[in-house]
Amino acid sequence: MNSASKTYRRSATQIDREKLILDNIDYVGRILSTMTIAVQSPDERENLHSAGIVGLVEAANKFDPSQKIPFRTFAFRRIQGAIIDELRKLSPVSQMVLQQIGKLKKAYEHLKPPVSPEQLSEETGLELPQVVLCLEAMRFLKPEEWNDFSSIPHLTWNASGNLADAEEIADMKRQLAEAIQELPERERIVLTLYYSEELKLKEIGEVIEVSESRVSRILASAKFRLKELVHAKA
Repeated sequence: MNSASKTYRRSATQIDREKLILDNIDYVGRILSTMTIAVQSPDERENLHSAGIVGLVEAANKFDPSQKIPFRTFAFRRIQGAIIDELRKLSPVSQMVLQQIGKLKKAYEHLKPPVSPEQLSEETGLELPQVVLCLEAMRFLKPEEWNDFSSIPHLTWNASGNLADAEEIADMKRQLAEAIQELPERERIVLTLYYSEELKLKEIGEVIEVSESRVSRILASAKFRLKELVHAKA
């Protein structure tokens, strides 16, 4: 390959990466909208958005279209991880919530799956809104232990192409579809609007006429409940 051809290919690749970034700026905003309820400062929100953009750029640089994986599926964890890393610096979880999370973890270990937020509330004596607030906050602590499960519906609802694990994806989609039908109606609506319709939390709040913070808690409850239902069916 001559020098001119190499230069052309490098330029074409750079254009493709820039397009991926520009086309998915709004996707960073969607991910960010589920993670900044406890952040009040506009400057802090801007810093988190910038961190998400850094994750997006990293994903665009490492993305390989030949793997037949949708870009947003590939980029999700990198964007979310970059935002979480920045968010942890802000210490958004209060000491009281940390203590409540400790109670939930102990209760969770003694409950038979699938565990529901209502069961955790009954077992710990915490009010249901407190339980849901803790579920929402857990993703900022130890995601390897208390994953917020957002990656699973994201992966299955956005996956396409000839994936190597297409059979596994299809099975997971089936399990998710069955589990979603068991969710309370409002949780089912919010989950669908977020993942299928790709609305931001503020937009979902306008649809179902509740605040953005309330939507965030409904989504956290839905994802936790969905995780438990799918794991119980596995």
